[in-house]
Amino acid sequence: MNEIKVDLKIIGIIHSPYITIDDVPRQGGEEIMEIEIFDEFVDGLKDIEGFSYIHVFYWLHKSKGYNLIVNTPWDTNPHGLFTTRSPRRPNPIGHSVVKVIKIKDNKLLVTGLDAIDGTPVIDIKSYIKKLDIRNDAVSGWTENVDLKFD
Repeated sequence: MNEIKVDLKIIGIIHSPYITIDDVPRQGGEEIMEIEIFDEFVDGLKDIEGFSYIHVFYWLHKSKGYNLIVNTPWDTNPHGLFTTRSPRRPNPIGHSVVKVIKIKDNKLLVTGLDAIDGTPVIDIKSYIKKLDIRNDAVSGWTENVDLKFD
């Protein structure tokens, strides 16, 4: 197996009411959270106020280990890790599409984030509906299960 050294820059931190992994609602909720962008990256927020949604990528720093076959909360059948959204991954990168509620200086107030307090932010990208919506998408095994949460 080839390995490449990856040097990630932490661009900010998530301030969340959730302290432990078990506290976090699956796929995020309506709780307003704050993404604080570090001063050296603030210029990268220019024009972000024109976007109602953004992609947020973060390092799941409390995630430990992984299995390539996992069970999900929606189904009793085991599935391959890469067909799920399990936080326990070889590279524990979290991703959420979040709604931007308010922007003030270097702080973004958002909903839809599923992260604990202190989670490092590794990137933000714009959500562009002309590019991000795929009307012909097929969602594999999830097509036949109820994705509601308790």
